[in-house]
Amino acid sequence: MKIQKTTNQPVNKINYDIKLDEIINSLDYVPKVLLHSCCAPCSSAVIERLNKYFDITILYYNPNIEPYEEYLKRKEEEIRFIKEFKTINKLDIIDCDYDNDKYHDLVKGLEDILEGGIRCHKCYNLRLEYTAKLAKELGYDYFATTLTVSPYKNSQVLNEIGKILEDKYNIKYLYSDFKKKNGYKRSIELSKEYNLYRQDYCGCIYSIRKNIED
Repeated sequence: MKIQKTTNQPVNKINYDIKLDEIINSLDYVPKVLLHSCCAPCSSAVIERLNKYFDITILYYNPNIEPYEEYLKRKEEEIRFIKEFKTINKLDIIDCDYDNDKYHDLVKGLEDILEGGIRCHKCYNLRLEYTAKLAKELGYDYFATTLTVSPYKNSQVLNEIGKILEDKYNIKYLYSDFKKKNGYKRSIELSKEYNLYRQDYCGCIYSIRKNIED
């Protein structure tokens, strides 16, 4: 995975929320999207925004989340939300293997990297690549992720990864910056409405450590 290096030169950021609107406005049918989700709260506002235009299948693939009990708790909340949320088009979920060993092998040697750095980028790629490959195998029209709804995730990096995987697997990536249009705020509102469990750390043991140090 190649990620653009950070420099002191100004970078022209792409507005991926506008790109999402352009995709939606071009649709003349209801496509199927395989949507990677990290948790129910983040997925809530994303599902609400997309369900009018797409048949959505949530892919719960998060080998970074620890401990295992936390992983299961978040997964169960995702399943509950999907059952309770009323959508216009289809909404379903695919469960996956935990793959925690694969995650730790991937980030070996990067344990002390600050949150948001290359360790996180590798984690994004692991989850998005799994999504892209499965979307291609199962005949979806698009693959996407809810991760861009978080103000703590770099949407530019996530969409760059999506573009690389789109080209690699010949499957369309649904560009997004779901935090736009008050997406993150809406996810908090929906979490309260559905009484969703909202975790206080990203998911990996390194983000737990960061919270403790803070």
